[in-house]
Amino acid sequence: MSLLVATGLAKSFGGVAALRGVSFSVARGELLALIGPNGAGKTTCFNVVNGQLRPDRGQVRFEGRRIDGLPPRRLCRLGIGRTFQVASTFASMSVRENVQVVERDPARAESVLRAAGVGALAGRQCAELAYGDLKRVELAIALASRPRLLLMDEPTAGMASAERRALMDIVRDAARAQDIAVLFTEHDMDVVFGFADRVLVLAEGELIAQGAPAAVRSDARVRRVYLGEEAADA
Repeated sequence: MSLLVATGLAKSFGGVAALRGVSFSVARGELLALIGPNGAGKTTCFNVVNGQLRPDRGQVRFEGRRIDGLPPRRLCRLGIGRTFQVASTFASMSVRENVQVVERDPARAESVLRAAGVGALAGRQCAELAYGDLKRVELAIALASRPRLLLMDEPTAGMASAERRALMDIVRDAARAQDIAVLFTEHDMDVVFGFADRVLVLAEGELIAQGAPAAVRSDARVRRVYLGEEAADA
């Protein structure tokens, strides 16, 4: 059963259509990637789902409840977590303290830290950490909020290749173990096709393909407008 359902999303800015009737759904425990070339509308779509933008038409439902237009803080209370393209933590606080802002139970806070791969860093200040570690701390904070849906805006941006795979392994394990639906945008195609259960492809505000990674990767239109001529010849 779908946890999040977006239907007919449309959004324009000054006469320029950023979204043109986009519809999709995300199921519990599923990792759904949203990709597209620059200007495709993926950021607008992501921000409509996250409550930062109100759609001109269409609607977003979470667990059957209409949520489009609700502010991000309300969505967080409903069980929707988020991580950002640039990691957002409290730099002057320790890793443990960052998680305890959300999770006051010490035992569970430590469990979340271990699950996110930063248990050994619990006592260190975030200001001292390497960027890859900060991304894992941000993920720990998001997971500590007990989300049923996790929105991730380019979760591996700025990370080395091995760090990217390690982070997405954690995300996938958490999604499976806790039945969390994950919607993420990403530019790294190795991450997209290596970890997504399904892929949505936007181009000029329209959904041009969706489905299993292998099917999307072989789709002629996707290869032409997004993956490029080199991918088409591979």
